[in-house]
Amino acid sequence: MAEKLLMKGNEAIAIAAIRCGCDGYFGYPITPQSEVMETLMEEKPWETTGMVVLQAESEVASINMLYGGAACGKKVMTSSSSPGISLMCEGFSYMAGAELPCLVANVVRGGPGLGSIQASQADYFQAVKGGGHGDYQLIVLAPNSVQEMYDFVDLGFELAFKYRNPALILTDGVIGQMMEKVELRPEKPRWTDEEIIKLHGSWATTGKTKDRPQHAVTSLALESAVLEKFNLKLIEKYKQLNELEVRFEKINCDDADYLIIAYGSASRVCEKAVELARNEGIKVGLLRPITLYPFPTKAIQDMVKQLKAIITVEMSAGQMVQDVRLAVNGAIPVEYFGRLGGIIPTPEEVVVALKNIIK
Repeated sequence: MAEKLLMKGNEAIAIAAIRCGCDGYFGYPITPQSEVMETLMEEKPWETTGMVVLQAESEVASINMLYGGAACGKKVMTSSSSPGISLMCEGFSYMAGAELPCLVANVVRGGPGLGSIQASQADYFQAVKGGGHGDYQLIVLAPNSVQEMYDFVDLGFELAFKYRNPALILTDGVIGQMMEKVELRPEKPRWTDEEIIKLHGSWATTGKTKDRPQHAVTSLALESAVLEKFNLKLIEKYKQLNELEVRFEKINCDDADYLIIAYGSASRVCEKAVELARNEGIKVGLLRPITLYPFPTKAIQDMVKQLKAIITVEMSAGQMVQDVRLAVNGAIPVEYFGRLGGIIPTPEEVVVALKNIIK
């Protein structure tokens, strides 16, 4: 029988990291995600699995430690919250440019600037539009439960290594701090050096021998033609992601006249809003993007013919709504409702916003 534990979302990330064979965590404390590193320090995985846990001197240092670990073919990760993630964005670009896999968790807080320590979804643009410089993308997963916080650590590593690209878990202070029951998945051992050579020896810096060539890891390409060719290679990778890795959940969508689109903790609010609206005779469904990049554009487009309007519900000034409007391409109205500053919308407020677009 599977083991189940009651834990916070942030704790779930830490426990999942240990159990999925993570080699190293390099982090820096910032509210509301500090429990990730605190839990790792309490669990002391270096004594049981050999996993390295280190508090770096800054977020800039931590992302560059990931660069070094990932270059060796190791499973490495970090976590932070909004301002800390901003400091890592240059590193994201470097790692995407070097095609290095890693996992980062952003437990989003209010902004801009120092903002507040309350939950927010205002880092959507930063996550799905790159954040750093150059033509690159992060793989972005958006959990809406503590169980998914746990599950997406392993999934994030799986996708990061499959596509040799940084992966990001975009969550928020609500899910990071809330407690729910979590079913623990079977534990995976860390890769041995021999397994890393077998799995990732074509690119990882595993050392030069008479049987193994030297590998240089870099994102530098001084010749324009070489850099263009590399960027075209990345574009093909992102096309493959969009073809194969889109994930979403649909609730009450089969007969829906109206559609709510929401992710993360906002989607939990919207599940109740759908129930309340249907009790009043309004045929509304919920589409929850699980991957924010790649975005479920086609799933939205496939529903447009049956719909009268769409509303996005976000804990931001309206960011995801732009991607929804691009998907819809003017075929039907797309409206936005949200709360800011760490205020979580209520199901009743969502229903009122829905009724306003029906009028």
